[in-house]
Amino acid sequence: MPALPSWLTEPLWNQFAALLPERPAYHPDHPLGCHRRRISDRIIFDKMLQPLRFCCSYEAIADTICSATTIRSRRDEWIRLGAFARLKQLALESYDRIVGLVLDQIAVDGAITKAPGGGEAAGRSPVDRGKQGLKRSGMTDGYGIPLGRVLAGANRHDSPLLAPTLDRLEGLGPLPDTITVHLDAGYDSDTTRALLSERGLHGRIAHKGEKAPIQAGRRWHVERTHAWQNALHRLARCYERRVTVIDAFFDLADTIITVRSLIRRSWTTHRWDERPNRRP
Repeated sequence: MPALPSWLTEPLWNQFAALLPERPAYHPDHPLGCHRRRISDRIIFDKMLQPLRFCCSYEAIADTICSATTIRSRRDEWIRLGAFARLKQLALESYDRIVGLVLDQIAVDGAITKAPGGGEAAGRSPVDRGKQGLKRSGMTDGYGIPLGRVLAGANRHDSPLLAPTLDRLEGLGPLPDTITVHLDAGYDSDTTRALLSERGLHGRIAHKGEKAPIQAGRRWHVERTHAWQNALHRLARCYERRVTVIDAFFDLADTIITVRSLIRRSWTTHRWDERPNRRP
């Protein structure tokens, strides 16, 4: 069973392959030039999608073609090259050019997930009997396209993570003159309002003690994005221990969400050679 449909996997791979350096099939320093052939990058890329989608171990997807050690080593090589972060940036730029990011409306919220293996970003979860958990403070545009995140332990409050999350706006290029940040009641404090005022941002913050449906605003977009991310089960139950690896999986997941939304929204307005026969 494929991890993702072909209409989504192919454009992801085509762009990702363009970010990778040229590598010979055999190591040039080998005296005979006849040692084991290098595993194709495409095979590793497809296998990286499987643990992201199904939350399976590397050993579970290893076979006679590719070992779990090869998957991990190639994953770390791509992280050092910055390939996952660059892929996400290219997806955002393409979406902004074709559809347009809604940057005058920003939503920020935190989400707690399980982290059974602990690790650098894990902490005691207050909603899971003190077990190890991971919190992500995510930021989306007005439609729900993920713009960035900050990882922390599950025992961290959302409010102190707002400033480093908003710092992710700096890499998005020119911003609108007026930006409204939509926040839930967990951010309802004078400290948050002062922070937004210092950055020239307008805040629409839910008030504590009032029912959310009356003042929901645009916060539901970030909630939907959290659900999209959790559907890629590696993010809902994180077994990785290093922050760099977790960020790589998040960058890959955000790219999938962005490209999927781009294809779905462009299907009725644009034509291209690999356009799906039906609207995804």
